[in-house]
Amino acid sequence: MWKETRERELGNLRPNLFSSRISRSRVSSIQLSNCKEIVSSHRGSVNSLQVDLIESRYLLAGASDATVAVYDIQRATDFEGRGLIAKHKSLLTINKHHEHGHKYAISSAIWYPIDTGMFVTGSYDHHINVWDTNTAQVVMNFKMPGKVYRNAMSPIARSHMLIAAGTEDVQVRLCDMGTGAFAHTLSGHRDGVMSLEWSTSSEWVLVTGGCDGAIRFWDIRKAGCFRVLDQSHSQFGRRPPLLVRPTTNKKSSLTGQGSSGKVRAPQRKSANGNTSKPHPVGRASSQMKTAKQRSHPGMLSSHDRATGHYGVVTGLKVTEDGMYLLSAGSDSRLRLWDMESGCNTLVNFETTRLQNSKAIQIAVSQDSTLAFVPCMSTVKVFDIWSGQTKCSFRGHYENVNCCWYNAMDQELYTGGNDRHILVWSPYELNMDKVDEWRNEQAAAVDQDNWSD
Repeated sequence: MWKETRERELGNLRPNLFSSRISRSRVSSIQLSNCKEIVSSHRGSVNSLQVDLIESRYLLAGASDATVAVYDIQRATDFEGRGLIAKHKSLLTINKHHEHGHKYAISSAIWYPIDTGMFVTGSYDHHINVWDTNTAQVVMNFKMPGKVYRNAMSPIARSHMLIAAGTEDVQVRLCDMGTGAFAHTLSGHRDGVMSLEWSTSSEWVLVTGGCDGAIRFWDIRKAGCFRVLDQSHSQFGRRPPLLVRPTTNKKSSLTGQGSSGKVRAPQRKSANGNTSKPHPVGRASSQMKTAKQRSHPGMLSSHDRATGHYGVVTGLKVTEDGMYLLSAGSDSRLRLWDMESGCNTLVNFETTRLQNSKAIQIAVSQDSTLAFVPCMSTVKVFDIWSGQTKCSFRGHYENVNCCWYNAMDQELYTGGNDRHILVWSPYELNMDKVDEWRNEQAAAVDQDNWSD
């Protein structure tokens, strides 16, 4: 870090590059924090975590005991270990005994993207609640046809306030917070929808993963999905550069064609002996019609039945630049997809074991180079482009369900079936606290203890 700081002082390193290098070095040194601890108020497994997108200060957590809690991760509520360990207790806790609280497990809890005054929870009790953070009251409620596996809102939306809900029903429902009703439904999956994610580059594009193994792309302004990912449709590695159309050599193309240089189409004789020319326009138009019919989302074609995983799609995560999609399935496979072409990039992620009974929450670093994936009782850090395992975080006693990466502080938050929420921080941050405490202790020893 000191080398980059020196180069920045000399003007040899641009500010953006300096910031990215520092962030990358901090992320690579993440470990279990010994100076920050979140005091969990949950008595069941933690299923969902999210830090607000405005201040990056408040952590929202939902658990299977039907409780949802808000934690201030910037300001501690208590200190232990002579001020070295900061304790963060919940500022707000809502349980099943609340007047409008959920009765069964909370599967998903998300912040309203542009304001921390509201948050949304989805539960196995077939309800999605919109809460007022200040009053801890439900301001809107949506009744769903089945268990809610996941709900999400677009982080970049400026034209709508839609909540996408994936349930055990085959249809994806869009709940409009402006009207308090369903905007419309998205039909195409043949089984329940366990995971969904909004695009980070377009507020109209929604990606869903179903229990039928299909990953579908939707433009919510249109009917039907416009893309179904196929694991056999692949490209190697990152997106290839734009191809330049090669210039044709006229001289080479004219050789062996006669003096006029024109290529004549083959002619066929009619019944009266006259020659008739073919009609390429009609033939091309018929081919285009056939292609359109095959690509129509409502047709039961082989492409419409394509699958992204052999089993349930348990997790989806779009990179920050909106160019790639990372998916996880009950087949214990991770796949990286090109969002524009819909191709499988064939990144060979190292063999791992994933949960297959419930949805998992994947996190990606801000520069889209590292992926944090819950793998049973550990969290594995993968290099997105090579698929290699960088390291494994071991701290939970049971299966890990969710991860959230805080780009502001380069911290990772994980929740699991052991009811704990763990904080993983950069190594330098921990040592600064320890060095400060040691200096205070040394200063206290040097002081005179006698009285005047």
